[in-house]
Amino acid sequence: MSFSRSDAMAVADLLKVAAQTEILPRFRNLSAGAVRAKTSQLDLVTDADEAAERMIEAELRRLFPTAVVLGEEGVSRNPRLLDGLDAADLAFILDPVDGTLNFASGLPLFGVMAAVTMKGEVVCGIILDPISDDWAMAVRGEGAWIQRPDGSTASLQVSPAVPLAEMAGNVSWRYLPENLRPVVTGNLPKVAMAADLRCSAHTYRLIAAGHLHFSFSSSVMPWDHAAGWLIHREAGGYTAHFDGSTYRPANRSGGLISAPDEASWRAVRDALLPPQA
Repeated sequence: MSFSRSDAMAVADLLKVAAQTEILPRFRNLSAGAVRAKTSQLDLVTDADEAAERMIEAELRRLFPTAVVLGEEGVSRNPRLLDGLDAADLAFILDPVDGTLNFASGLPLFGVMAAVTMKGEVVCGIILDPISDDWAMAVRGEGAWIQRPDGSTASLQVSPAVPLAEMAGNVSWRYLPENLRPVVTGNLPKVAMAADLRCSAHTYRLIAAGHLHFSFSSSVMPWDHAAGWLIHREAGGYTAHFDGSTYRPANRSGGLISAPDEASWRAVRDALLPPQA
């Protein structure tokens, strides 16, 4: 079994239809009851998340009848759905609205993400920006690119390596253990700039395009990282868990750092985290 560029475009088109049908009509148009807290007031779900996930999941099951489909909201209701990810011949991992906090706040910084795995290995990643109406995409072994609605493309390439003091990145530290939070935040002045976009979709698009040097994430849920990890990797980048181990979507612990190369990864890791983390 393989997953081709034409398969990727079929999925990309599906994400766009879901965005146009279920997400954008609700943007800045959510009633009070359409936004709900999951684990906290910073962890939200909206009617748009749920409606888009239902639509995308149904269409993926029609296009790929034997595939496993894992959406963030479905897994939130039943975490055991993730248990079979490594064994699935073909699986889709969905984040119907990545950056829900931004979306619910009326901030146009959110995305729709889909990753495709075979036996636990990511073979395709797609990130739609519904506002700019284009996709960041990658097929394993075929590079990463921006796909525009008119069919034109532009290759993605990570930034050249620079010294630590010149690095700009996205640092998401919210889910770090309590003892590591002050360590990491206290070390941020060691880099040139550290922001948190509250959106993995746009973070990965920026680092894959060379507009940021690195990303640091304290959470490794597969819908947040699988698609972006492959896009960044195919754009020439390097990612590993805090302990240096290789990323796999089935991993559910140990933060992630992405950088232009392994030496840059190590520089960020050593600057922000204590040796034993």
